[in-house]
Amino acid sequence: MRKALDRRAVVAGAVGGSLAAAMAPTDSQDRVGAIPVENRREGTREWQLTRVRIDGGKSRSPWIEGYCSHQSVASGESLEIFVSARPARRFLIDLFRMGYYGGKGARKVAQLGPFNGTPQPDPEVGPRRLRECRWEPAVRLSIPADWPSGVYLGKLRTLPDSEDQPYWESYIVFIVRPSRPVDVLFQCSDNTWQAYNRWPDRFSLYDDGSAREWTSAPGYDVTFDRPYGKYRQILDYPQSVGSGEFLLWEYPLCYWLEREGYDVGYCSNSDLVTPGRLPAARAFLSVGHDEYWDVRQYHTVKKLSEEGTSLLFLSGNTLCWVSPFGSATSGRPLRTLTRAAPYVGYAGHQPENGIAFAPTGPDEGLLMGARNIRPVNGGGDWRCELPDHWLFEGTGMKRGDAVPGLVGWEYHGNPADLPGLEVVASGFAFQGGENPQRWTATVHPTARGGYVFNAATIFWSQGLAAPPGHVLPWSHFSRPHGPDERVERMTRNLLRKALRG
Repeated sequence: MRKALDRRAVVAGAVGGSLAAAMAPTDSQDRVGAIPVENRREGTREWQLTRVRIDGGKSRSPWIEGYCSHQSVASGESLEIFVSARPARRFLIDLFRMGYYGGKGARKVAQLGPFNGTPQPDPEVGPRRLRECRWEPAVRLSIPADWPSGVYLGKLRTLPDSEDQPYWESYIVFIVRPSRPVDVLFQCSDNTWQAYNRWPDRFSLYDDGSAREWTSAPGYDVTFDRPYGKYRQILDYPQSVGSGEFLLWEYPLCYWLEREGYDVGYCSNSDLVTPGRLPAARAFLSVGHDEYWDVRQYHTVKKLSEEGTSLLFLSGNTLCWVSPFGSATSGRPLRTLTRAAPYVGYAGHQPENGIAFAPTGPDEGLLMGARNIRPVNGGGDWRCELPDHWLFEGTGMKRGDAVPGLVGWEYHGNPADLPGLEVVASGFAFQGGENPQRWTATVHPTARGGYVFNAATIFWSQGLAAPPGHVLPWSHFSRPHGPDERVERMTRNLLRKALRG
């Protein structure tokens, strides 16, 4: 198999000719400001899935599915891609870097294959209900030096044997992390994507083998060594198959930042475990649904703040669960994840589902400015409290003015007692559509002119952009309205202040 793998890596084709030709370096990628240059390159909407098939009531697409050997890679490192096709079919892998690209949302960077796809075995249920795939790789890809940091989707596509045979598609996802200092460091919430991933069926951190739909009991592990199934929570989105939750929560902000020309680099949760793995940044972004953090992430981000990096929590339910990383059976580090205990702020709202946890993590409010609360599910309007604050400059908002539906479906409340902390927005989200729960958005100053902003909602990105293929969420009888010029202006104000430091 290893000989076949090496041959495949050599013969893998690329768009418009050889792989090497498609990856020819530009003279701008090593300079600050490379993202605007990158987004002037030709984009495509071909990144979207067209024909998606889900296996009955499950979340997987066994006709074509795959995963990657690493959550993130740097230029020059290698990535293995594992693919199963059931029944056996030839297939292609089209690779796309996600961004703005003239409104098309992605650039095609390479085409790999065709390969001969075969069924790969479903893993047995291991200790702690772990379902770890040990598939043979389809290809090993060396990341070219000119591929900018970004989130990359690989579209897997079966090749029909005849015109009257259907084709099927799904994704793989990986991140290329930055190799130089950036203005904005965008952390994807891939720990949380994996925590909720049910592949092959009911094997997330919320599945205990019983008939119960949701549980938060400890004692289970999940692994990145398996495909991502279809997103399972508050909307039916088949296009998520294989891509985690990126297209739902992170992508609108990615699209907007690159449209606006910010110098942004991307990383995974796992990249924050080892201090010094990432270059310097002036602003750090936690994005979307960022619930699961290894404690080492907390301390790395705290150190960033102490060194003057501004922290923007454009997210909700963040730093809720202490989730230590473990190694794969192969020994590869940072490939398994578990739920150990709540962070201290959330611990006061236990027990959860009748289960009591002993907190082991620090107080998330001392980093974020506001803590997790319970109930944490609901929807509401994002309401201005301090219209004279610099956050609201140019928005025209007055006290009590609101952005409809921007709060949800999980949020933060209970501000921390920190010097200079201000509650800039607050109001009620309604759990179950009727039960009120107070949320709060905060700003507080930190070292060397930096600050921390807590937007207190998963939905912040929904107010910034509506990329191709995007679907607005709906939960607890509430929904955001999509791009709003006030949310855009507040985000510009946040970044302007962070980048002046």
